[in-house]
Amino acid sequence: MKKIIFLDTETTGNEPKKDFLCQLAYKTDSETFCELYKPSIPIPPEASAVTHITNKMVADKNVFKESPEYNKIKSLLESKDSVMVAHNNKFDYEIIKKEDITPANTICTLRVARALDKNNIIPQYRLQYLRYYLDIDIEADAHDALGDVLVLEKLYERLLDKIMKEDEERALKDGEQYDFAKSEAQAIEKMIEISSKPSMMNLFNFGKYAGKTVADVARVDRGYLEWMLNQKEQSGSDNEEDWIYTLKHHLGRLL
Repeated sequence: MKKIIFLDTETTGNEPKKDFLCQLAYKTDSETFCELYKPSIPIPPEASAVTHITNKMVADKNVFKESPEYNKIKSLLESKDSVMVAHNNKFDYEIIKKEDITPANTICTLRVARALDKNNIIPQYRLQYLRYYLDIDIEADAHDALGDVLVLEKLYERLLDKIMKEDEERALKDGEQYDFAKSEAQAIEKMIEISSKPSMMNLFNFGKYAGKTVADVARVDRGYLEWMLNQKEQSGSDNEEDWIYTLKHHLGRLL
């Protein structure tokens, strides 16, 4: 069984190409870790307003690469037997990749939650929204790396359990013996596979088509999808991969 590592970063902003790590937390089955780091650029007030991490708080902290725990974290995440679990994993992955750490395996709980919501029931998939929507009862501060890790762990358990229950129901239906350990291992591999590619956005939660499915809008207003795709591509944002993938899919532009 692979070693699961729940990880979250707090940064100087929300653009991986421009921003840098200022806090990292992770949790395994045997260890919980959280530390502040001095980023390569000053923390802007906009970021501090979200994370409550100030330049004064990190002034005397180590740069992440120069910290005593850096090599341990790098070894842990790059092991082929480890899986880094993060919410909106692409962001955290790119942030730590800038620190010369390339995780061997990753799971994105945002993409998995979206993929498992086959009936488009959940309005949005932000971590803290899912925390309250799914009634995850835990003491944890939002927008704190360790607080988010604790919520992330519980969300992961919910998603893993959902996949495994579906497998158990299939086994019972087919008259097969249910193997818990095998099912768990297969569920983890399924989550890795889902996380490895852009996910399909189901609903518009903004604009004139808020509440409508993308598939329905594609049938009645292809021009809107064309316009939106152009806007997403022109933005140059690191955070539009899933929307660009979805829009290209519905416009028949995927290779």
